[in-house]
Parts: sequence; structure tokens; C-alpha cells
Amino acid sequence: MKLVILDRDGVINYDSDKYIKHADEWRPIPGSLEAIARLTQDGWRVVVATNQSGVGRGLFDMASLNAIHAKMHRAVNQAGGRIEAIFYCPDADESQSPCRKPNPGMFHAIAERFNVSLERAPCVGDSLRDLQAAAAVGAQPILVLTGKGKKTRAGGHLPEATTIYPDLAVVAQALCQ
Repeated sequence: MKLVILDRDGVINYDSDKYIKHADEWRPIPGSLEAIARLTQDGWRVVVATNQSGVGRGLFDMASLNAIHAKMHRAVNQAGGRIEAIFYCPDADESQSPCRKPNPGMFHAIAERFNVSLERAPCVGDSLRDLQAAAAVGAQPILVLTGKGKKTRAGGHLPEATTIYPDLAVVAQALCQ
């Protein structure tokens, strides 16, 4: 099975320092929906793994998070793609939660749910914590320069073997060759 794991904010949709708290605030990055469609049509199973500490901080509730994800699913489906599952961690930074990236808890849950090894599975993110979680399970960390990606690249300390692409559309092009 070909499985690819995507972070949400900064990879699929525009991010906000004030959090994406409502479905009206969710806006796809140009080319991201088509990239997911291309991956889907090439036989990749697309899974999203996203930290959503705004829930734990009380900035928005589960109904709002579900509405955001429903909007994302609809947009991806309309573009001809499919997101198999969304894994999220609602815990705040200070919680030290095992599911919160850079900890690999969500990635272990994905491996268990899909009964696959994540060894060398492509994992796309825009922050160091995304890449660290991928590296912790032996997956292939991929940095995109959308969202916080340029700042992440400039900060250095990327996991070994991290590959860098301008955006999700170029990642999809590389994976679907």
C-alpha cells in the first residue's frame, strides 16, 4: 500500500498564527487540492496528521474542528481526490502529549489503523515538529516551503534525509512519476 501523510495547516491550507478556528477561515493553498487528487488517482492513500491545540486551549470546539474537516473533505472530493482519514491531537504544547507532534503517537496510530509500516513512507510538513515525528517512525520527512516551511528551513536542524519541495503540488509530481 502506498500511504502518504500530510500535515494540514501550512501544507494543504493557509495557516494562521491565530489558528484556523472556523470553516470560513479554512482556505486551500493553490494547487494543494489538485495535488491530493493526483496522489489519490496515482494509488496513494492520503492521511492527514495535524496538531490542533486550539481545541485544548478553548479557542474552538470539536464541532468547529469537524466543520473545518468536512469543508476540507468536500473541497478535496470536488477536485477528484480523497483523504482516507484525519488524525488530530487536540492537546496544547505544554501537555507533553504522546500524540502531539514532534512525538510520534499519531503516526503510530496511523500505522496501526492501516496495518502498515511507515518505514520510508512520505510525510509532508511545514514545521520541524512534523519532520521530527516522521523521522521518529522511520518515515521520509518532506518539508514544503509553504506555511512555516521557509522559516523551518532557515532554522536548520532538519532530520537527516529530509527532502525539500516548494509546495504540495511539486511533492505530488515527484511521488507520481
